[in-house]
Amino acid sequence: MVYEVNEYMDKKEHIAIFTTASLPWMTGTAVNPLFRAAYLAKDGHRKVTLVIPWLSKSDQEYLYPDKITFNLPKEQEKYVREWIEQRTEFLSSFNICFYPGKFSRSKRSILALGDITESIPDEESDIAVLEEPEHLTWYHHGKRWKIKFRLVIGIVHTNYLEYVKREKNGRAYAFLLKYMNNWVVDIYCHKVIRLSGATQELPRSVICNVHGVNPKFLEIGMKKREEQKLGKQAFTKGAYFIGKMVWSKGYTELLKLLRDHQTELDGLEVDLFGTGEDSAEVQEAAEKLNLTIRVNPGRDHADPLFHDYKVFLNPSTTDVVCTTTAEALAMGKIVICADHVSNEFFKQFANCRTFKDGESFVNVTRQSLTEQPAPLTNSQMHELSWDAATSRFLKAAELNKAPEKKLTKSHSKSFLSSSLGFQRNLEDASAFMHFFGTGFVSSVPNEQQCEELGLNAPSKKHGYPRPKHAS
Repeated sequence: MVYEVNEYMDKKEHIAIFTTASLPWMTGTAVNPLFRAAYLAKDGHRKVTLVIPWLSKSDQEYLYPDKITFNLPKEQEKYVREWIEQRTEFLSSFNICFYPGKFSRSKRSILALGDITESIPDEESDIAVLEEPEHLTWYHHGKRWKIKFRLVIGIVHTNYLEYVKREKNGRAYAFLLKYMNNWVVDIYCHKVIRLSGATQELPRSVICNVHGVNPKFLEIGMKKREEQKLGKQAFTKGAYFIGKMVWSKGYTELLKLLRDHQTELDGLEVDLFGTGEDSAEVQEAAEKLNLTIRVNPGRDHADPLFHDYKVFLNPSTTDVVCTTTAEALAMGKIVICADHVSNEFFKQFANCRTFKDGESFVNVTRQSLTEQPAPLTNSQMHELSWDAATSRFLKAAELNKAPEKKLTKSHSKSFLSSSLGFQRNLEDASAFMHFFGTGFVSSVPNEQQCEELGLNAPSKKHGYPRPKHAS
């Protein structure tokens, strides 16, 4: 293998952030990588590109809320930029590019089509951040990430094993998925950041919460703190929960706790907010309880409707680091959550109250409803911010320790020329096995998507579409 001096040593670092979702789908892997890109590019010290999926019109119509659809990628880019700039209140200085994707209804996920490493030209392939590295590489059929990029960092968002365990034959599937995740992450990532210990152990991984909260929630928290300083009643409502209305998002645990302790919690009023596939079942279950539980349509958590609630109940144990918990803390509320590894980051805040069992849930809930939240300190607000999260990311990623040399462009042209000569190396052989296997299951975009993205149609030679500039 031939090496050359890294041509980027005297230039800005280029960080390409690949993620598995995009606005207007309001999911964590759409929102958090977007904020990460904005804040990494904010100081102008590095070039940042956010790489997001482009869906066919039929997938957009099914997935995106409020009948929002886009005819061309530039329309979606405009929507994404306006959204982030309204919340950060500074101009976004990062690039946005798209890769072709499709929405899998059975997996409730967007899957990449073709070789998405082609989204970044070889001359800019410096550092790649894979948001959900296992998801992005399950079906990856193309250039090997570690060969294309000087440094590949995975950020693990989702506790896939926990979700799979809740399905039919879930434990068997979880066993297989655990080894699949370990395999692909080992092949494709130099370093892995796990947001919390709720995720599975992975090669070369560290645990660090590198997410922050939307600045709008911190603004709400500052207003509440000022009201408290003036002696005003900052919080006039009781307890609530907000989340996508599917059983696995905390509704199972919450309604069980409320059902099992109806007598002890007599008089408790709880408002549930969300929409989802299980809305009807959740409402039916809530109506059977001898408690005042109101099930409401989903709303944006920053909506003024939520500002005056005092206590956020979130017993979920499927999250890795729950975004709504962080948002509630940022707004100055008391948060009641499970004593679980996914909540370790939140335990540093005075307003975070944890419980170990039903009895302690009852005690901490009743006590919290009689108290006022502790006003947020400046240091606590900073810890929740995206500025702090970006600093934690840069430290955990150890960009300063990245290799100073990279493969020549000629050696990153194709997977085969890079790997076949190194079959004696276990990792190379393993990567070739994955490449060969995904050749039978990976998909390519249709002609319409290729046209919209400026890609050449898939060829027999490459097996996946390529940017027209790369022809």
